[in-house]
Amino acid sequence: MCFSFIWVEQVLIWLVVLCAVIALLRLVVTYVLPQIGLGDGIVSLVTQAIRIVIWAIVLIAVIVFMFDLISCLIPSGIPRIH
Repeated sequence: MCFSFIWVEQVLIWLVVLCAVIALLRLVVTYVLPQIGLGDGIVSLVTQAIRIVIWAIVLIAVIVFMFDLISCLIPSGIPRIH
C-alpha cells in the first residue's frame, strides 16, 4: 500500500498543509513582533531563529518520509522502528 493513489493524495495534502503553515508562521511572526514593541534587531534575530526551527522540523519530516519510502522498497524482512 505504499505507493497507492490514496498514499500519493495524502502526501500531496500534507505538502500543501506544510507550505501553508510555514507561510502563515512567517507572516504572523513578522507582523506580531513589531507590534509588541521589539526593536528591528531583535525582530530580525527572532525571525531568523524561528525560520531555522521551522526548517529543522521540515527537514526532520523529510528524513522520516524518505526512510518510510525506503522501507516500502525493501522487503518486509527488515523490522521498522517506530
